[in-house]
Amino acid sequence: MQKPSDKYSEFRKSIFIGITMGILLAVVFFAGFFSRDFLEIPSVFASNGDVSETDESYELIDEVQNLLNRHYLREQPEYSQRQYGAIRGVLQALGDRNTFFIEPAVARSESDVLAGTYGGIGVNLSRNADGNFVLFPFPDGPAINAGVQDNDVIISIDEVDISPALQQDAVDQMLRGEVTDGSGVEIVVRRTDANGEESEETIFILFDVINIPSVLWRVLQEDSRIGYLQVMRFTARTPEEVQSAVMSLNEADIESLILDMRNNGGGLLQESVEVASEFLDGGVVLYQESIDSERSFEATADGGAIEVPLVVLVNGGTASAAELVAGALQDYERGILIGQVTYGKGTIQQIFPLSDSSSIHVTSAEWFTPDRNVIDGVGLEPDITMIPDDNGRDIEIGEAVRYLQEQMNIAGEDN
Repeated sequence: MQKPSDKYSEFRKSIFIGITMGILLAVVFFAGFFSRDFLEIPSVFASNGDVSETDESYELIDEVQNLLNRHYLREQPEYSQRQYGAIRGVLQALGDRNTFFIEPAVARSESDVLAGTYGGIGVNLSRNADGNFVLFPFPDGPAINAGVQDNDVIISIDEVDISPALQQDAVDQMLRGEVTDGSGVEIVVRRTDANGEESEETIFILFDVINIPSVLWRVLQEDSRIGYLQVMRFTARTPEEVQSAVMSLNEADIESLILDMRNNGGGLLQESVEVASEFLDGGVVLYQESIDSERSFEATADGGAIEVPLVVLVNGGTASAAELVAGALQDYERGILIGQVTYGKGTIQQIFPLSDSSSIHVTSAEWFTPDRNVIDGVGLEPDITMIPDDNGRDIEIGEAVRYLQEQMNIAGEDN
């Protein structure tokens, strides 16, 4: 090789599945883009100021709290909120966008998403070029059945304004909830029609059990020789779903393939390596560099789609594990990248649960492509750059079809 799937019984079942998958995920978290460990953090509001055995204690914070207790005119926020604010301040001082604190409810939802089941409205959340949050509803889910459309911009959730300053994890959590009679969420969205006219719509969506489809596939109507495989996120189920998709597409006698990872924000490391193995016949997928060591992750041989001509679709929402896969395919010249420059998240975060079920994400390692190209803060440059269509046409797929038809015609002439 060259280098480099009665509602309440279903919900109870989903809880059992989530717990089971959570146990399994605990194993892969230690080796993934998301990894969990245990970390004890002393209270920064300890009354005696003795918060650490090191010289790096937080005596000034305790001094400030004592002054507030004696002089502040109004009622102070709850203890936990003051403590959370202090933690956020410490982490923000690092200047690392990927090292941050999340509260218990959001922390609990992470394992649900990675396990592939949760209660919510069924949408994929992403950011557009302006940093606004946009929705991509799952097929046959509550959101799309209520009228949500691709690229709807969220204006508010239950009368809470949604701004680009909010963290995506927090907005994601606002769109989820327990599946009970009448439970749901009211959102206001802004959309642009084919004439460029903007409008706002208020939609109430009931919560339902969401089995997250991490992979969608089909044979293209435009050309039955071309298969289309979209990977939306790397969860514990993704490798098996990709294998099933590739098998189905091969049975349909496709001659080339489009791998769509646009707006794929990443996920689990080992699972992304397994997905890359479907398209690479062995070889290093990435190098991981931590504070005191380096290791490589290699693809296994004999994947199900190692020979068909391949195009990978990427954009500014392609991040983390998705960039890992795209970067490896590009370095090995296994397939070309079409779209826009990717997000540029080339670091790995460990997730440390705290004693109250909140957690912190801590950047602990960086990864590089097989050619040792840097991704973090830079992103991947497409081989064919496309400017998104103002009318919402999927010009990237159009270009991918054109390119693959050209390659198949060349191959036909050679034969």
